[in-house]
Amino acid sequence: MTDSVTTAPAKPATAKPGGLAVRDNDLQTAQGTTSIADTVVSKIAGIAARDVIGVHALGSGTSRAVNALRERIPGARTNHAQGVTVEVGETQAAVDIDLIAEYGVAIADLAAGVRRNVITSVERMTGLQVVEVNIAVADVHLPDDEAPSAEADRSPRVQ
Repeated sequence: MTDSVTTAPAKPATAKPGGLAVRDNDLQTAQGTTSIADTVVSKIAGIAARDVIGVHALGSGTSRAVNALRERIPGARTNHAQGVTVEVGETQAAVDIDLIAEYGVAIADLAAGVRRNVITSVERMTGLQVVEVNIAVADVHLPDDEAPSAEADRSPRVQ
């Protein structure tokens, strides 16, 4: 005797902004509902934002200081959601990101790249529709002056 397996017909793919095709409403099916916690979306968005070249760090000065203290504790985990806040509904998500840009990067291009990467990652991994990604650039990271200065190499003029 052979077992027969029936599957629900595949939902049609629809084009999302940016050309990404996703199936409609994968989170609510006849077999049940999938809910995704805010922290999951925050982590995905944080990792996606950090992957963009020109992002130095995420978070405000205070949150970065607290995270720096946490990293000194042996066995402490990195907070991938630092600098990211989200609102997650049944089928949609909104993301807010605070970031520090590298000096010299075109900020408008950086924001567009972060927005694109976050939307693609969150929609692909969760099936949620990302309705907005708001980006606040809190600071610009200047390159460290690790090379010795010319004054340090110069001998004193008077003795």
